[in-house]
Amino acid sequence: MTFQPVLLRCIHDPESHTLKGYQRNWGFAGFQKCLGMTGAQIIEEVKASGLRGRGGAGFLTGMKWSFVPADSPKPKYIVVNGDEGEPGTFKDKVLLEREPFMLLEGIAIAARAVGAHTAFVYIRGEFVQGINTLQSAIDEAMREGHLGKNMMGSGFDLDVVITRGAGAYICGEETGLLESLEGRRGHPRLRPPFPAIEGAFRCPTVVNNVETLAAVPHILANGAAWFSAIGSNPKNAGFKLYAVSGDVKKPGVYEAPLGIPLNELVETYCGGWDGKPKAVIPGGVSAPVLKEDQFNLPMDFDTLAKAGSMLGSGAVMVMNDTRCLLTTAHRITKFFAHESCGQCSPCREGTHWLELILKRILDGKGKAEDLPLMKDICQGMMGTTICVLSDACAMALAAFMDKFGDEFEAHIKDGSCRRSR
Repeated sequence: MTFQPVLLRCIHDPESHTLKGYQRNWGFAGFQKCLGMTGAQIIEEVKASGLRGRGGAGFLTGMKWSFVPADSPKPKYIVVNGDEGEPGTFKDKVLLEREPFMLLEGIAIAARAVGAHTAFVYIRGEFVQGINTLQSAIDEAMREGHLGKNMMGSGFDLDVVITRGAGAYICGEETGLLESLEGRRGHPRLRPPFPAIEGAFRCPTVVNNVETLAAVPHILANGAAWFSAIGSNPKNAGFKLYAVSGDVKKPGVYEAPLGIPLNELVETYCGGWDGKPKAVIPGGVSAPVLKEDQFNLPMDFDTLAKAGSMLGSGAVMVMNDTRCLLTTAHRITKFFAHESCGQCSPCREGTHWLELILKRILDGKGKAEDLPLMKDICQGMMGTTICVLSDACAMALAAFMDKFGDEFEAHIKDGSCRRSR
């Protein structure tokens, strides 16, 4: 049976971003259904669906909601991570620009489930169109009674506020995001306590990705069994947005069942490979690279983890055999060095020195001891910091050196690149 898109089904409707278009296409069926359920019942439905966070970590969404203490005397908050600052990641941008009411409905359901009455949407500041579109949707929803006091006559109150980020990648990490939201530097926090107990303004908080919350209305409207029947297996259920870039014939954002094989994703949705494929990063630049013998792997959380990589945000970056992978590794490492918040020494120093060594090799001044030195630095960067930026940089570079070490060695031996670009 052919898969029919859900999240992207109506994005070409010129009114999809308006209340009129959303009512015609979807009609707030998920929120209407949740009004007849208790918060605990909503959480159990989302748990039963098997929905896992679409922002990178892949944690069970319903489980995360269940950690919020129902008897807390403090206010509770929903925080939406729309920062999307990792290179190659641009799926949430599509939802913000074309389906803002889908996100607002998902926020409303999550808020009712945990008893929150205020939500913050943290969006990368460069996403000007998405910010303006979502703000227009919030304003229209407020005017028409679909947000605010007694929204849609439900007796439930909800306010949604947009917060603009300032371009810091580290603010995509949930606790760094919370620090930025509160007006401080985006330095990740030590955990515990976790955000569900002590998050925004030291109150119980649910932090979810845009795509994650956009899926929630459809789970409520159609049932957990419907959602869990889609995907490669019950632990990797539902549909997923894949942002495909690089050497494919039709780059873009595509919706497919979670766990679609990489080859099938490229051939069926992207029009095929552009040139002979050599390497694929399956989940944003923090995901360890895949070689050609892994291009048949299912694109789900557990299979890629078992293969030594990760699905992450679903940002698929394809490189053909004309690409210099040492140049790619240098660009990625330079990005992490630039974006490190500097709070932890292994990250602050390690990313910087890796970038300098790679640059020296690219400049034709590489040494035979550079590869073991970089591997040693990577080892010292993993599992030693507050957040995983350091780990992400080290794992990404280590995978390039492990799987394409011949290219690194050739650069050092020849003093130049054998590739055309």
